[in-house]
Amino acid sequence: MDINTFTVTTPQRLDVFLSTQLDVTRNQIVQLIRQEAVTVNDRVSSKPGLKLKLDQKVEVTFPEAKSTPAREVDFDVTILYEDDDILVLDKPSGVTVHPAPSVKDATLVDWLKHKGIRLSTLSGEERHGIVHRLDKGTSGVMVVAKNNEAHEALSLQLQDKSMGRYYLAVISPPMKEDLTLIDRPIGRSVNNRLKMACTDQGKVAKTLFKKLLMGNNEKQELIACKLFTGRTHQIRVHLESMSRHIMGDHLYGVKSNKDKMARILLHAFILYFTHPTTHKRVEFTAPIADEMKAYLAKHFETEKIDEVTRSSHIEHSFITDTV
Repeated sequence: MDINTFTVTTPQRLDVFLSTQLDVTRNQIVQLIRQEAVTVNDRVSSKPGLKLKLDQKVEVTFPEAKSTPAREVDFDVTILYEDDDILVLDKPSGVTVHPAPSVKDATLVDWLKHKGIRLSTLSGEERHGIVHRLDKGTSGVMVVAKNNEAHEALSLQLQDKSMGRYYLAVISPPMKEDLTLIDRPIGRSVNNRLKMACTDQGKVAKTLFKKLLMGNNEKQELIACKLFTGRTHQIRVHLESMSRHIMGDHLYGVKSNKDKMARILLHAFILYFTHPTTHKRVEFTAPIADEMKAYLAKHFETEKIDEVTRSSHIEHSFITDTV
């Protein structure tokens, strides 16, 4: 069992203190407190806002992953890279990342348990190993932490933006500008609780969009998207704020397209970060999913697709002074 012990040198809130000591978010600290994994002077603490006093002893006991049975898994996931600390995966479209009350089918976490892969416990029982997530319909690359040290290091990179992500999407109508930066807060929609929306009361959200290739009919376009934050449905919401939508998006898209496509044409293409142990920059690319590749071949000039989707081309395209 992994136990970390700290001594308070400056009076402050418990969640703030541990967030600084462990280099993780305050939300993750709240999860640990809810699991009764945090003690102050040997007494279990249940209050994230507890005001700590000088020289108090704070202990965090990271829980062992429970051996709860996973739901039956009827899908497989491609492993792009694996070592003792991290697992880099190519998540299929249609697979939810972690369990929730509304999720009935097997999730990526169920698949990880089914494979017997050792995972971090920092995010709680339902999210073992999950550092960041992808929407159910989105395919592509994501990293999973296999121990708490790796999880802490990767979470910090998410916060300080040293972890980077590039997505591919097919949208309609095409963008007006070659590069478009949207820096608008995102929160829950007041009109539809299933949706998110740009709202002044939301959390900071920033996305940069890059035109890659116009479709044959000039009514749709392949674009790349660079995330600077990781809000729920961020790319889809920021596109909607410009009256654009992703092909196959049944929630934010045009209703008449609902039955024409089985999945949203959004793919997490490139992920880069600093390896938590070697401290070297690493980069991983998830091949464009078959359904999306077939759509591109039908509606775009195929000889140009490989050129505009080279990782070096995409990353160079985002070199700009505007962000």
